[in-house]
Amino acid sequence: MARTRTRALSGAAALALAATAAVLAPGTAQASPPGTKDVTAVLFEWKFASVAAECTNRLGPAGYGYVQVSPPAEHMQGAQWWTSYQPVSYKIAGRLGDRAAFRNMVNTCHAAGVKVVVDAVINHMSAGNGTGTGGSSYTKYNYPGLYSSFDFDDCTSQITNYQDRWNVQRCELVGLADLDTGEPYVRGAIAGYLNDLLSLGVDGFRIDAAKHMDAADLADIKSRLSNPSAYWKQEVIYGSGEAVQPTEYTGNGDVQEFRYAYDLKRVFHNEKLAYLKNYGEGWGYLNSGVAGVFVDNHDTERNGSTLNYKDGATYTLANVFMLAWPYGAPDINSGYEFTDHDAGPPNGGTVNACWQDGWKCQHAWPEIQRMVAFRNATRGESVTNWWDNGNNAIAFGRGNKGYVAINHESGSLTRTFQTSLPAGTYCNVQNNTPVTVNAGGQFTATLGARTALAIHTGKTGC
Repeated sequence: MARTRTRALSGAAALALAATAAVLAPGTAQASPPGTKDVTAVLFEWKFASVAAECTNRLGPAGYGYVQVSPPAEHMQGAQWWTSYQPVSYKIAGRLGDRAAFRNMVNTCHAAGVKVVVDAVINHMSAGNGTGTGGSSYTKYNYPGLYSSFDFDDCTSQITNYQDRWNVQRCELVGLADLDTGEPYVRGAIAGYLNDLLSLGVDGFRIDAAKHMDAADLADIKSRLSNPSAYWKQEVIYGSGEAVQPTEYTGNGDVQEFRYAYDLKRVFHNEKLAYLKNYGEGWGYLNSGVAGVFVDNHDTERNGSTLNYKDGATYTLANVFMLAWPYGAPDINSGYEFTDHDAGPPNGGTVNACWQDGWKCQHAWPEIQRMVAFRNATRGESVTNWWDNGNNAIAFGRGNKGYVAINHESGSLTRTFQTSLPAGTYCNVQNNTPVTVNAGGQFTATLGARTALAIHTGKTGC
């Protein structure tokens, strides 16, 4: 491997590199999305124009702090969703919108109080040859004006052994041309792409396939950014006994904690919600301050490793729990119906309205959306007044700011709950009904099968 090789640059590439060659002092890694709102709506394969409208109409008013958009770079042509994850240049010219649409989306979301995270594909390029969505011609190891065969790892076979670090980080993920991120030129070109996005106002990045790049390579790339403290969330899937582990990446920023999602599925389907009393670090997960969590994402909803929208009320309750529980920074996956796992977005990504044309809009499900304000109102508060029935009914408070009860039983639940809330009348944000807490912090309520109750000090009237 010629991991430190230098070479002559093409004119266009030299200019891109020159813009990012000065290595800035690394900023402190953000331990969770900065600010008081840490919930991200992941609008998978939404066109930028549709994202902009959603920021204004729903995300901002609901209290979402961030929106994550799908990869904006020019990519291979094709209707399948995964073509977005096969870039062929770093121009903003994918199917979801051009540079002007992207810039307008960022500005519109910012005006609504919503920050923007980009799903950044920087581990690899494409797996084939052709003309990209923006008109660029390419072959697998030659992307004119950007990369040539010198810029890719020497292993051109697919990854086969996750116990072998070299194989995981130097060979090809599902046949995609693997960039040699140890090369200064490659690092500079990637930083040039990310800096271009930052120049348009982007607030952070979700680093796709981070596990397949050395953590030090990513640290170097991050150090070259015009804002090295930009939010940084890395996809590093945990695997027991594997050579590459998520903890290696926490010095760069947040790491997505896949075990959280995997275990939620198992608990909600086959075990007891009572087991969730110490969920998070007590289960051996990453420290809360560097963990990105989710019930599902675009990959896991398709491969069956987590819950997904097809699980109905169980899926809803898992999202309610995640938003109520003080561990990690939560993503709400919002996609579209599928039977064909490869199918691309309805209408090419245009969302005319939620719950039409196959768009599921999980971020807008009332029981989920209203928990965003609950999370914002209870931020920083510890768990208090835990209760469970030893099975699938649980309840807990968040200091003296909020209280939630979840009934995942097959029958209704009636009981008097003990909270630390001040006396008063609150609104159960799950169904917009009043809940009266007495001077002793107690209230009595009935929860139907597979429903929840959530009250907080920010919502005292229905």
